[in-house]
Amino acid sequence: MNKKTKNTGSTIALNKKARHDFFIEERFEAGLSLHGWEVKSLRAGRVQLTESYVLVKQAEAWLFGAHITPLPTASTHIHPDPTRTRKLLLHRSELNKLIGLVERKGYTLAPLALYWKQGRAKLEIGLAKGKKEFDKRAVVKERDWDREKQRLLKKA
Repeated sequence: MNKKTKNTGSTIALNKKARHDFFIEERFEAGLSLHGWEVKSLRAGRVQLTESYVLVKQAEAWLFGAHITPLPTASTHIHPDPTRTRKLLLHRSELNKLIGLVERKGYTLAPLALYWKQGRAKLEIGLAKGKKEFDKRAVVKERDWDREKQRLLKKA
């Protein structure tokens, strides 16, 4: 029998701006080191990745600028910091590869999506090169032309 995977609501947040601003060349899946209140907020969907970025410091990957809004029912003895720096959990070989590409080849690491996988929060990070303004315009122009082609083919 085929195993059917249920993909109901596994995506928590997407970073559409990263796909607009960068050419994504390779993707990696990283775990996140989170506090309990952050997991509860993720389950409620109160996270924003738009302004976030990934840095590699001291042979470890860190997520900066991701905003996880604390729930109002958070414990009274905890003072949550919504934009705290969160450690990314990657294999050593993946980290070494990322360190080499970021430091030597001029790539950047951009968070693309946050999702659940087997009950754990995972972050998809992309190895990216920045787009110039004319690249962004070319992508928009190509997308519009594809839509127009589909409309013309539909009429014919």
